[in-house]
Parts: sequence; structure tokens; C-alpha cells
Amino acid sequence: MDGMQGEMDEVERQQSDFDFSGGLPCLDFVNTLSGRLKDRPRERLRVYADLVSWGRQAALLTDLEAQRLTRETRRRPAQAATVPERAIGLREALYRVFAAAARGRQPPEADLATLNGAVAEALSRLRIVPTDNGFGWDWIGHEEALERVVWPVARSAAELLTSGELARVRECAETNCAWLFLDTSRNRSRQWCDMRACGNRAKARRHYARTKSIR
Repeated sequence: MDGMQGEMDEVERQQSDFDFSGGLPCLDFVNTLSGRLKDRPRERLRVYADLVSWGRQAALLTDLEAQRLTRETRRRPAQAATVPERAIGLREALYRVFAAAARGRQPPEADLATLNGAVAEALSRLRIVPTDNGFGWDWIGHEEALERVVWPVARSAAELLTSGELARVRECAETNCAWLFLDTSRNRSRQWCDMRACGNRAKARRHYARTKSIR
């Protein structure tokens, strides 16, 4: 019990806060890079522990699964060190695919190939299993698979791309942000990923510009 609690404490210590204003796991995953268009964007997936932290906060990992993955990183540190780089590669491909969709353009073929590779791996791990209420989906072999965190991300991306909801994907209008989100507003008029942050900054700039022009 003390060992498990120690692993949980380690996950908690390494945890940082992530934003989940995207509306879907695949878009929230894209938004793990802050200030994408700035000269020095902020990378939030620097080490494997960041992936585990994001997965827990996104409710894609249970506490027990997070503990198991943390334990696996001790057994396979070299492999764990390579997972964030591959996850970031998928994330950047997802950004370009969905940003292209938001702009009414076709995505680069190389990015679709990256996504298709991730989708194929993820779907190969899905199985139908009995549940208390009938049947449901579950991931097979996820206890020790360090790539486990990105499987539901790939699945989420595939489902969004093949649904009518794709037309609701938007890119934040705030300068330098470029976060993506699903516009669920009634008249599809949402402009910013977060009204309290990017929205307020944009309004403040407009107010300043108007005030300055009056002087």
C-alpha cells in the first residue's frame, strides 16, 4: 500500500494544470502547446510524466492506470523517454489537420498518414468486453503500454474527422494562440478558446485602440 501511495504522490508532484476548453480529447491534446505562434511557445509535454498527468486530468486514465504507467517508466526509462517525442509528433500532425479543416482546406498528406498510423495502432487495441450493463469498449494490453495515453486521442480524432461536428472546429482568433476548439454555441459565433483569457485580451486591445484614436 505504501508503494502505491508513493507512486500516486509522485504523479501528483509531477502534475501540472492543463486546459480543457477544446471540447474533445483530440483538440485538448493539440492545446498542450501554449502560444503556438509565438517565438517561444510553451511546451507542456516535456517528459513522460506530463503525458500521464494530462491523461489523468482528461479522464482518459484512472489513478490506478497512472500508477501502473509510472511504475513502467522505472522499468523502461529509455523507452519512456522516447514516447513524448512521438506524442508531440502526433499532436502537431493533428493541429495541421484540424487547422486546415477549420480554414476549409485540405490537410497535408503526410499528416494524415501520421494520424492513420496512430489510429491503426489504437484500434488494434480495442476490444468489446462484457460490462455490468451489457457490453462496451476497452483497451487491451494497456496496463504496460507506455503509448496508452495517446490511443484515445487518436480515436477521438478519427471520430471527429468522420462526423458532422468537423464543421464546428474553430481556431482561436487571438493573436499567437491558435488553440483549437469545438464551437457548440447556438449560432456558431464563438471566436476564442477561452473568453476569460484570449477573449478578454482581444477586447482590451480593441478598447485601447478605440481610446487612442479618440485622443
